Amino acid sequence: MIAATEPLLAPRRALVAGAILLALGTAIGALGAHLLKERLGPDRYAILQTAVLYQFVHALGLLALGIVELRVPRRGLRLAADLVLAGVLLFCGSLYALLGGAPRALGMLTPLGGLAMISGWCVAAIALVRARDPS
Repeated sequence: MIAATEPLLAPRRALVAGAILLALGTAIGALGAHLLKERLGPDRYAILQTAVLYQFVHALGLLALGIVELRVPRRGLRLAADLVLAGVLLFCGSLYALLGGAPRALGMLTPLGGLAMISGWCVAAIALVRARDPS
């Protein structure tokens, strides 16, 4: 029974993760605009805006990957979604943590997150090029 539903878990994971990241991005963006803007100062507020922007864009991308994977199930698309999700968590998460006072050493995760997002989109492109027309 698990084998029959397993193919739906990966697209669902991407879709749920995208929706949750959009909700969190909205909340963090609102919190930043209404409560933190003056406290952070211009440079740190710009970092917050960058993190929120990347979170939104890649969350929408996760939704798109999940939808595409429902029509074109490819292992590469699953890997791509996992890489993008990991990248968002590392990139945006490390920026949020740094803004919250985490040790500067945590900033080493930011470029790793960026590389994971880039890798995810490259893997997605390769998977889509290799995919056969489902119609």
